[in-house]
Amino acid sequence: MKLNFTGSTDPGLIRSNNQDAYYIDPTGRFFIVADGMGGHAGGEEASRIATQKIRAFLEEYWEKPQSNQEILEQAFFAANSAILLDQQNHAERSDMGTTVVAVLWRSPETPVCAHVGDSRLYCLRQGILKQITQDHTWIARAIEIGDISPDEARVHPFRHVLSRCLGREDLNHIDVQPLDLQESDLLLLCSDGLTEELIEQQITACLQTSPELDQVASSLITAAKDQGGHDNITVVLIAVEQDS
Repeated sequence: MKLNFTGSTDPGLIRSNNQDAYYIDPTGRFFIVADGMGGHAGGEEASRIATQKIRAFLEEYWEKPQSNQEILEQAFFAANSAILLDQQNHAERSDMGTTVVAVLWRSPETPVCAHVGDSRLYCLRQGILKQITQDHTWIARAIEIGDISPDEARVHPFRHVLSRCLGREDLNHIDVQPLDLQESDLLLLCSDGLTEELIEQQITACLQTSPELDQVASSLITAAKDQGGHDNITVVLIAVEQDS
């Protein structure tokens, strides 16, 4: 399979700084989106550390015998340790953390994704959008057990409360799953600055606006800003294409 990909980030309309970060490997081996928290400097630093550490770990261990799942899980734990160390060395950032979603594509193994928090991975297949990751939030758990409806969740005051993120001593599990992909699939990695503003029908419509991925990314960010742009917005798009 051949991959086409792009990414973009925007501070939105309310915040003066951007606490999101993303990284795309130039050869399409892996993709990362992080959404930091913990104040102006803390959030930016946490997302930066996470993307840089995951990138460095994957590059260093790329040829090692570990499976895709193992190497991506280890990269996330390495990023968590790096953030914890920075917290210890900088008291002003002691409460910082970050959500992360990443996709790893190390042929010939099955590609995998990993995530912590509420940054998401979606797959658009034949016009149908499916959320691949499940948010690590109080609200997602409440929906799962039937305490509240998805419509109620969109305006619930606890919708931003994370149950898991990088930058915590008690992080002991990373959700990693294989990706069963087909030609013509379109993957979307994004921070919650997109999903807080747009419902899935709107995201689906944006993803089908153009065959040009840069234009699709711009369409997503513009649509989120048109709905208020209350948070930083980051999108990474990966199109699975037929080998020429």
